Amino acid sequence: MMKVQDRFLKYISFDTQSDDRSETSPSTEKQLLLAKELLAELQELGASGAELDENGYVYATIPASEGSEGRPVLALVAHMDTALDMSGKDVKARIIENYDGKDILLNQELSIVTKTEDFPALKKYVGQDLIVTDGTTLLGADDKAGIAEIMTAAELMLAGQIRHPEVRIVFTPDEEIGRGVEHINMEKVRASYGYTVDGEEIGQLEYENFNAASAEVTVHGVCVHTGSAFGIMKNALLIGMEYQSLLPVFENPASTEGRMGFYHLNEMEGKVETAKLSYILRDHDAGKLKEKMELMKKAAAFLNEKYGEGTVEISFKDSYRNMYEKIVPEHEELISYARDAILAAGVTPIEDPIRGGTDGATLSYMGLPCPNLGTGGHACHGRHEFIPIQSMEKSVEILKNLVEKFA
Repeated sequence: MMKVQDRFLKYISFDTQSDDRSETSPSTEKQLLLAKELLAELQELGASGAELDENGYVYATIPASEGSEGRPVLALVAHMDTALDMSGKDVKARIIENYDGKDILLNQELSIVTKTEDFPALKKYVGQDLIVTDGTTLLGADDKAGIAEIMTAAELMLAGQIRHPEVRIVFTPDEEIGRGVEHINMEKVRASYGYTVDGEEIGQLEYENFNAASAEVTVHGVCVHTGSAFGIMKNALLIGMEYQSLLPVFENPASTEGRMGFYHLNEMEGKVETAKLSYILRDHDAGKLKEKMELMKKAAAFLNEKYGEGTVEISFKDSYRNMYEKIVPEHEELISYARDAILAAGVTPIEDPIRGGTDGATLSYMGLPCPNLGTGGHACHGRHEFIPIQSMEKSVEILKNLVEKFA
């Protein structure tokens, strides 16, 4: 039986970075290489109906153990792609055994150090075995750790070592670019409940996330020669900066925490003639998110009155909603089962609101209520990403306890 860390090290050898500029599904062909590997592994383990569809989704079924055939079907979900923030190609992982609690030199040649003052969570894992990078790539624990943990639990179920209901395994592409369930086939999922295994610290149990939207602001200026610009030029870049100044100064990611929402200027580009500002908007309260959108409209209207109608255009796109509304009032047992499974593994549940979203948030509004569980990873999306082996083992234990709860 393969150890969870060995699975993880195998999976991170695949470069599966998604691409938000691509219009295909999956957005990158290289994600299919890992998908095919997972398909072959599921077939070898004896899962039923294992398949890879035309959009890069992997589905498989673990039949219910004897006596649990009539129980509701449970789905376990994780994503195969890695973030755009940093390359996941040629990951050079190493294991630091019996970590001593000090700064970690990742790369001597490039002087890359993971410092405990920057990543104080490291202090929790003194004496444990950490998997880290060489500092030139991300690690890929988000979410290949989740995949490795689900696959290890699947092997235990298929070997008859865990009592469980029928379990559906689902691995998705393109979660990191917000398209993780865009092309999912719910007829193939066919589950009553689900859990994404896509959190960070072990013990995380997340069932509350941001409501999310994006906003595109386009500023139309007038470009003329600077020597004859008086009274004629309208500099779209300056008007764009003025637009940003009309938004609340301290309602940004660096100044907010917990359930506090924000406006985040994610990208700005342009010239005098045209400028574009791309925002993401977040709030746990749907009403407050709507208020943010209304304020952005008012800012555009103010500048149009000042500089002329049509100077500033704004459009919005909804991204995902807070899964709390679909889980807590209607399926509180999903929380209590997971909480009990975490406690039974000797871990303290961490039930904080997510300052982001998961595939589970969207799935919860597609008829599959789907809280999120931690994988054990830390500092995801960057060169300092790390995961303790013991946390991955605990995650497998939590999944084992969880499926037994549903049996």
